[in-house]
Amino acid sequence: MSQRMQQGQPMIIMGDDAQRVQDRNAQDYNISAARAVAESVRSTLGPKGMDKMLVDSMGSVTITNDGVTILKEMDIDNPTAEMIIEVAETQEDEAGDGTTTAVAIAGELLKNAEDLLEQDIHPTAIIKGFHMASEQAREEVDNVAERVDSSDEELLKKVAETSMTGKGAELNKEHLAQLIVDAVSQVTVETDEGDNVVDLEFLEIETQTGRSASESELLEGAIVDKDPVHDDMPSEVEDARVLLLNEAIEVEEANADTNVSIDSPDQLQQFLDQEEAQLKKKVEQIKETGANVVFCQKGIDDLAQHYLAKEGILAVRRAKKSDLEFLKEVLDAAVVSDLDSATEAELGQGSVTRDETDDMFYVTGEDAHGVTLLLRGSTEHVVDELERGISDALEVVAQTVSDGRVLAGGGAVEVEVASRLRDYADSVSGREQLAVEAFADALELVPRVLAENAGLDSIDTLVDLRSAHESGDEHAGLNVFSGDVEDTFEAGIVEPAHAKEQALTSATEAANLVLKIDDIISAGDLSTDKGDDEGGAPGGMGGMGGMGGMGGAM
Repeated sequence: MSQRMQQGQPMIIMGDDAQRVQDRNAQDYNISAARAVAESVRSTLGPKGMDKMLVDSMGSVTITNDGVTILKEMDIDNPTAEMIIEVAETQEDEAGDGTTTAVAIAGELLKNAEDLLEQDIHPTAIIKGFHMASEQAREEVDNVAERVDSSDEELLKKVAETSMTGKGAELNKEHLAQLIVDAVSQVTVETDEGDNVVDLEFLEIETQTGRSASESELLEGAIVDKDPVHDDMPSEVEDARVLLLNEAIEVEEANADTNVSIDSPDQLQQFLDQEEAQLKKKVEQIKETGANVVFCQKGIDDLAQHYLAKEGILAVRRAKKSDLEFLKEVLDAAVVSDLDSATEAELGQGSVTRDETDDMFYVTGEDAHGVTLLLRGSTEHVVDELERGISDALEVVAQTVSDGRVLAGGGAVEVEVASRLRDYADSVSGREQLAVEAFADALELVPRVLAENAGLDSIDTLVDLRSAHESGDEHAGLNVFSGDVEDTFEAGIVEPAHAKEQALTSATEAANLVLKIDDIISAGDLSTDKGDDEGGAPGGMGGMGGMGGMGGAM
């Protein structure tokens, strides 16, 4: 072996199926994959962003422009692309909105890094520069942020409207923004230190088709979209003592391998009597707790339904687990798993009323502060997209209430922070200075894409924005509806500072993670070669076969 090595023969240490891509090839492959993901959602950014139709393997259709939903639903089969999708998921978990912005900035950072790599700047210098720029950018976001009073209802409505614009909720955004602000205020408590804590666990979203979004409403308490199990049961109970039950009111089944031999009719009757007595006992146990309403997560036997109706107890079966969890909060009750040990102390106090038009129960508690946002829309797809938009807006308003900082939208904050970063770059020595400038350029992607998606000239828009900011107008942003550069804060285009900070952090860390990789070693075929039918997506390296799986999805 040593003899062959001296003659320049390579030693093979990897299996036949393994693939290895090194140095610039690895960086090019990774950057192309990450950029392909970013570009797949760019067209959805902003009020004039377009929607994507996603059809899964089962044929279910999702129509949305929510960045994280698109990326989760796409059939992406590439390790680098999946790292960028994590950016969107982190942004969604931490800030509730800004997923497309975070992914788009990550993609642009890598595009700019590629230019620096071509100038023979080492990845370590780029990573360090990006990290320094990210830290400085977060500081500058805080510097330009406006401190707000969390009880400023008008401003909170503007925050909600900005978040919803461009999504399914846009046409009725004034009405929906009011509902969102009211809902958040209902579940906000002030701590002894004077901080506001928003507990969205006390807020439930229910959807209903067949009506207009303008008929959506905020209801105190919970909604249970079920019918009483028996026609003779009361449909409304004013002084409700509610039992939340996670046990079937049915005959306890024998083991699967149990055989019962019945030799005579008497024996059969005895068997049936025994079952009846068992059901009677369960209903008696419910009655003994003092309950006059039962929400059961499991089944209720027909005979048990009859006994419950005779006792005047309202019962609902097969209630959703999420409904029971929410009712627990609303009624300050406990979920009972064993009737034998159920006590009066575990019941919830409140009232149960019925809306016969919508076939729903409205449940309100005496002391608890749970609320339900009932969203209505004409069709299932409309309601689904409305719910996604409202969920984001709720998170954004909740963040604003607890954080107390907002920014001018329409690309204003990005252009201002980019300008300040360029000034900061002058104080940075070494090659990192170029990375800081590249970071500043990447931030300006946001106003450029906003303009692009609105059919405006992105270069002219950026020139006008830079000019306005150099003149000292920190709030100058793009109003995509008028096409003008104006004070977006005054125009009511307002974003939460926390979401922007999170987007910058997530995008930078993901970009740096990708840049740090200089060697890809795959146990199998990296290309996941799907042939021409799938259309390998952008970013294929020689013999790498594109992004395997993304081509078909995009």
